[in-house]
Amino acid sequence: MATKPMAANLMAADAPSAPTAPAPRPGILDIAPYVPGTSVLPGAGPIVKLSSNETPLGPSPKAVEAYLDEAARLARYPDGSARPLREALAAEHGLDPARIVCGAGSDELLNLLAVAYLGPGDEAIYTEHGFLVYKIAILAHGATPIVAPETNRTADVDAILARVTARTRMLFLANPNNPTGTYLPAAEIERLHASLPGHVVLVLDGAYAEYVRRDDYEASAALVAANDNVVMTRTFSKIYGLASLRIGWAYCPDAIADTLNRIRGPFNVTGPSIAASVAAVGDHAHMEAAVAHNERWLPEMATRLAGIGLTATPSVANFLLVHFPDTPGKTAREADAYLHERRIILRRVEEYGFPNALRMTIGTEPENAAVLDALTAFMGTA
Repeated sequence: MATKPMAANLMAADAPSAPTAPAPRPGILDIAPYVPGTSVLPGAGPIVKLSSNETPLGPSPKAVEAYLDEAARLARYPDGSARPLREALAAEHGLDPARIVCGAGSDELLNLLAVAYLGPGDEAIYTEHGFLVYKIAILAHGATPIVAPETNRTADVDAILARVTARTRMLFLANPNNPTGTYLPAAEIERLHASLPGHVVLVLDGAYAEYVRRDDYEASAALVAANDNVVMTRTFSKIYGLASLRIGWAYCPDAIADTLNRIRGPFNVTGPSIAASVAAVGDHAHMEAAVAHNERWLPEMATRLAGIGLTATPSVANFLLVHFPDTPGKTAREADAYLHERRIILRRVEEYGFPNALRMTIGTEPENAAVLDALTAFMGTA
């Protein structure tokens, strides 16, 4: 009877036992899943939902019409390169359409950048109170997240540069930042870029750029156009009111656009999303109305909140980070519960490093009034 060679028997004895179930790649289980803000409450009745930075004006009626018109073409694949949208964006902003890449929200594009440029042994930087998706994207691709502290809840260029090493491959920077609403002026962004090694990709996330009305702010398209290592991302989920369609875009150097187009899904943006976004870009009146509404209510809500003893971080976006006293009975957690009883939802932000704050989206006039009335009663200044 044939027997196995002794060496084979020894190798079998020394071999580790085979896995009994699929196992994710090392590091994946270290990721804390992203948890969106609360959007529903138990019971019946209307809800004032100001937890997700959605526009209170809703989408452009022209975008809705374009979306509905696509219903007859649902059996057809969309344009694989989102060419109509890239051309509309290029015409609107004076860009090269070949350098625009569209995605299923800017989240997909942030992750594609991580797929393309990060791996085990690499480092990527984001700031102390930066968007949580950055850390998730970094860890998901085996790289090491490096956190740069902020100053006065604002990105600090020198703190960022102090954390750049030979292993740094990417820097994610939201400008303006969520959840703080703070921003870096164009001169600081340029100073940051000038000090980065050429192999480090600077990703400038401009999800709230359309809201900013400051003379020293730029969305950085010119910086992208002039350099090989800067990417600007934008979204249709905020001021354009198309969050449910999941569509965003990136403006990239030629080589990075080529790289992203090699790895993105061939039909990653839907036909209805493309059509609605093209219409939204062209509806300047709706955009201007959204900006005007925010320009009125953002400072007014900050002032009224201060009047009842609550401070808000100065913001240039469409939300306020509202800070509560560290006093029993007046904390953010207790305020959140109090608001829920009144069917009002703001955003808890403990995971962003603000255990005693709530983020409030600027809503409609009645929604803003409802929040102010409820918080006035909560603070005992009614």
